[in-house]
Amino acid sequence: MPMKRETLPANHGPSVTPYGRTTVDTQALFFVSYDGLVNNNSFQKNGLLTYRSYQYAVWYAADRNAVVGRRALGESSWATVKVGHTLKSDDSHNVMSMGVSTIDGRLHLNMDSHSDSFTYVRSVSGLLDNPSGLSWTANRFGAAQPTLDGLALTTLFTYPQFISTPEGNLQLSYRAGISGNGRNALAEYDGTSWTNLGEWTSSTGVYRSEHGSSAARNMYLHGIDYDLDGRVHSFFTWREQNGAVMGASGGIANHDTGYVYSTDRGRTWRNDAGIVVGATGSTSGCPGPIAVTDSGLVIDSLDADHSLMNQESQAVDSTGLPHAIVSYVPGRFGQCTTNYVADRTNHGRAFHLRKNSSGTWTKTEIPIALRSSQRTRLVLDKYDNAYAVLPRGRIAGASKSSGYRDWTLLYSGSGLNAFGEVVIDETRIRQDNVLSVLYQEKSTGTTTPSALHVMDFALPS
Repeated sequence: MPMKRETLPANHGPSVTPYGRTTVDTQALFFVSYDGLVNNNSFQKNGLLTYRSYQYAVWYAADRNAVVGRRALGESSWATVKVGHTLKSDDSHNVMSMGVSTIDGRLHLNMDSHSDSFTYVRSVSGLLDNPSGLSWTANRFGAAQPTLDGLALTTLFTYPQFISTPEGNLQLSYRAGISGNGRNALAEYDGTSWTNLGEWTSSTGVYRSEHGSSAARNMYLHGIDYDLDGRVHSFFTWREQNGAVMGASGGIANHDTGYVYSTDRGRTWRNDAGIVVGATGSTSGCPGPIAVTDSGLVIDSLDADHSLMNQESQAVDSTGLPHAIVSYVPGRFGQCTTNYVADRTNHGRAFHLRKNSSGTWTKTEIPIALRSSQRTRLVLDKYDNAYAVLPRGRIAGASKSSGYRDWTLLYSGSGLNAFGEVVIDETRIRQDNVLSVLYQEKSTGTTTPSALHVMDFALPS
């Protein structure tokens, strides 16, 4: 059943009040790959989550073991379990993600993949429903598997993201294929078994820019989220396989921000105008999978010359309106990036893109330099104020009452010594109005393990 909405006053502006920090691991695995860390990629869904007054985190320890930890909210110590898998390569894509199937109280883990095989682990039934009564030990988890309990998906698997459905089922979003030639797909767990719902995007079709054309691509999701009424929202950007669509080879071949939604648990997909543009599991016919040539997908047009970031972030407000953060190098700094890491670090800016109650879209630049090539996370509080959790743990905010035009820095992140992207606990914000941020400290060397922390911030009450 859809969650009940609260009627709240609209005069509370954004604020963050630090009130606690816990150390998850004093010596977490550290290596830099693709300018990021395997324990802190902001697209993890979820690297940190809260369920029934307990918080859960996943990470790789210094010995490369995959670890899942939990703590009762308000406690400073974490109980940890190694789940029987070790990280196979130094690739920051190979993140761990968690999901909860509320229908049976299980915790599900998917990990260690980048266009290859994945590892899956799940807990016993009821573990999360009775955390104080059931010990946190390795025998509460099943064996590590290369399938979803026997369901094989693809040999080219990346980007696991778990989404709990309103009915209590659990869905797994993933990419089948490779960067520049991949398709988004869904699987679903109903409390008994997993089902492969199939792919819902296409990698084919011709995209043309002023520089050249590309015949293959993949859709990178900024997220996939249910709103209070059970609608699934997803922002995205396209990554072209052929770099000829860019003016310079040192850029990154991402272009345009698109938006689709589903009213039937991800079985069919509609563009912003409400027209069905795709069907999950359909390889041909009408509709088939969503393709770059479909009309009505793009809500913010941008060519491939601005180092637009893929897999940024999104959120849905209390009225069901979708919001996203996108970031790129604005045209005032040049019309063609030549080194996406350097150019984003020197000139990148984040933008808040949202749908208004009138049905139009508005984009506002967040007037704070990124000073990083990495991603920003979007958070909405219960008053629908917006927060941008920037690289290295800085936090900016804007009020709904201003129309999200009063962005200002609320927290500088000084003293955290955080490296790059951070992970947020989306579920805790909804439960007790606290923003929990998982971050890893910079290493004292190249691969010297470093501390992994959770920092808690109170949002407006």
